[in-house]
Amino acid sequence: MPFRLLLAACCLALLSGCAGLTSHETLSGQGDSALWQQHKDQVSQLNGWEISGKMGLRAEKRDGKIESASATLFWLQRQDYFDIRLAGPMGGGAARLTGRPGKVSLEAANQGSFQAESAEALLQQQLGWNLPISHLFWWVRGVPASDSKSRLTLGSESRLATLEQDDWKVEYLSYVEQNGYWLPERIKLHGAKLDITLVIKDWQPRQLGQ
Repeated sequence: MPFRLLLAACCLALLSGCAGLTSHETLSGQGDSALWQQHKDQVSQLNGWEISGKMGLRAEKRDGKIESASATLFWLQRQDYFDIRLAGPMGGGAARLTGRPGKVSLEAANQGSFQAESAEALLQQQLGWNLPISHLFWWVRGVPASDSKSRLTLGSESRLATLEQDDWKVEYLSYVEQNGYWLPERIKLHGAKLDITLVIKDWQPRQLGQ
């Protein structure tokens, strides 16, 4: 796996904080707004989980060439602490991203260690890319990030079918029920010259510190 894409994958899969939902939402679609609010309130209380699955990336480089990569994913979340591990095909290209707001560390196979105050800063330093890294903490649960406007389309089950926020479009292709929570199972993210697919094979949600 190309190291640049692996680093991007690592940095995309983390949180920078846990705050109350305050996003300004525009709703459309088939679902019922009251049922959506109930669902959102429930999953927004989750602040811990273990996720395992796969991540794929497809990026357009400056010269117009397309670069793609895939990795297995393990994501441990414990309130504001995260531990995210990715490994490429046949065990190559392993990387581990750990930390909490204010201190983020990346260890990459055969590449060394990198540190920054935030995941956004780390990604900017290493790749020169600006991405809404902390948003995935919300998006992976199927809710919009709390700090900016969003346009939501509800499916027939009153859960998110699509989400548009900060120049990104997120498609929710399937959900799975785990411990009483309906959580995304397959997600596609579309940004400027970058597409990301998440396939979550195992969800272990937790509500911590209550």
